[in-house]
Amino acid sequence: MTAAAPLTARPGTVPLPYRVVEREAETPDTATIVLEPVRSALQPFAPGQFAMVYASGVGDIPLSVSGIDGRRLTHTVRTVGAVSGALNRLRRGDTVGVRGPFGTGWELPAAAGKDLLVVAGGIGLAPLRPLVRDALAAPERHGRLNVLIGARTPHELLYTGDVRGWQPAARILITVDRADPPWQGEVGVVTTLLDRAAFSPGASAAFICGPEPMIRAAAGELVHRGVDPEQIRVSLERNVQCATGHCGHCQLGPLLLCRDGPVISWTEAQPLLMVREL
Repeated sequence: MTAAAPLTARPGTVPLPYRVVEREAETPDTATIVLEPVRSALQPFAPGQFAMVYASGVGDIPLSVSGIDGRRLTHTVRTVGAVSGALNRLRRGDTVGVRGPFGTGWELPAAAGKDLLVVAGGIGLAPLRPLVRDALAAPERHGRLNVLIGARTPHELLYTGDVRGWQPAARILITVDRADPPWQGEVGVVTTLLDRAAFSPGASAAFICGPEPMIRAAAGELVHRGVDPEQIRVSLERNVQCATGHCGHCQLGPLLLCRDGPVISWTEAQPLLMVREL
């Protein structure tokens, strides 16, 4: 009798140990952690993709990469539950399990030669941060770079040091829903910033991440201004559990967002997001 071949896992589906080498508090409930592989590293991630990050004894959750630096991965985590809380409390030297990469990316090369509009709401800036860095690293590949950022309050703005450093190479526009002293900037929804962005609608590409109402409003306004829906890419969030397209928890209509997303075109996303409670 021939011996059965040993079972092998698809690359990225088995967690690998990563160690926390840096931690920075962004806000009272949000921290950015930099992870380094203890031994072997996962395959390279692309901006927009995500990992499943496991907190020992608690569970795992999907986290977008907010920074990619060689073998290192950066994630920004906001406490909303048990797992995110455990990850937010990590300190240097702690280890986690990481598997991935999963999902689709922003596909910045497809926007070559176009003006870029990066529109972020709240922690939605996290998966867009690597895209901005890539765009800044190769300005000759695209036109004008606009980064539009919205947050609930000034105290919830992320990556304030990075954002200052993106200027003047990028046009940075920031607004908040509610102003606290000594805020002197814009107050209002992020779509109001489009009036001051520098772009040619017929030759632009947009990348949007944030709460779904904000995504719908921003993408809808861009289409209204003449941006091609196929040139608008949005990152959507659902209940990702397996990250391999098998459990069905992240289903959005015909899509499984862990496999077919999270980044999709507005042409594909718009009819799905218009269906109530889908």
